[in-house]
Amino acid sequence: MGAISSNQIKFIRSLADKKFRDEYGLFTVEGEKMVSEALASPFTVEQVYRRDEIGVEAMSRISQLSSPSPVLAVVRKADNDCVHPGIPSKGLFLGLDSIRDPGNLGTILRIADWYGMDGVFATRDTVDLYNPKVVQATMGAIFRVKYCTTDLPALCGSFAAAGGKVYGTFLDGRNIYERELACGDGCPVLVLTGNESRGISPEVDAQVSDRLYLPPYPPDSPGSESLNAAVATALTVAEFRRRLSYSTK
Repeated sequence: MGAISSNQIKFIRSLADKKFRDEYGLFTVEGEKMVSEALASPFTVEQVYRRDEIGVEAMSRISQLSSPSPVLAVVRKADNDCVHPGIPSKGLFLGLDSIRDPGNLGTILRIADWYGMDGVFATRDTVDLYNPKVVQATMGAIFRVKYCTTDLPALCGSFAAAGGKVYGTFLDGRNIYERELACGDGCPVLVLTGNESRGISPEVDAQVSDRLYLPPYPPDSPGSESLNAAVATALTVAEFRRRLSYSTK
């Protein structure tokens, strides 16, 4: 595409700020793999900038990475806000209660993608999905995982009203490996992940139908107080998927 103007550089750099991402409805994606994923997805790619075309200096000015990648794309955001999301008759979903760390959110979306989750619901105060650090941490999962921000306590109530289950992990919960679990094949199931420091909020906790616990090894170990939010999500979801794979054999 040739040279890039100073106004274009200023505009692209502004998309590092949520205020301008919301105003323009755009975000940036960097790296050959990520841009390829964006181009192959239903997302609208507005413009692609290549280092070989605009120059190393210009690419370093528009990049949000410490080492500018060979390619950057400006992509239109999807509409992720759901006021009254419909609850399907079955499926396994994630519910995120005020996840604040961009790396955690990005990794959780990769986990959801890896384990074929049917969707991810998040509170509206969860870190912005289109934060550059979140986008990069998803490694392309942002273009494949269904993601929706909503009123999480109300959503939990809707799952229960639809005959589903709402699971959360707590330090005073019951050992997940000793519990019978609904895995989404017969009813809708929502698996919750709480805030990094506070865990699951009281408002959401009140809607939980089953309190689970991820035990350390050995069970009486006086080790770390808790697990990282993304790690806990991976372990929990893996157990649900393991149960489902065994139950369908």
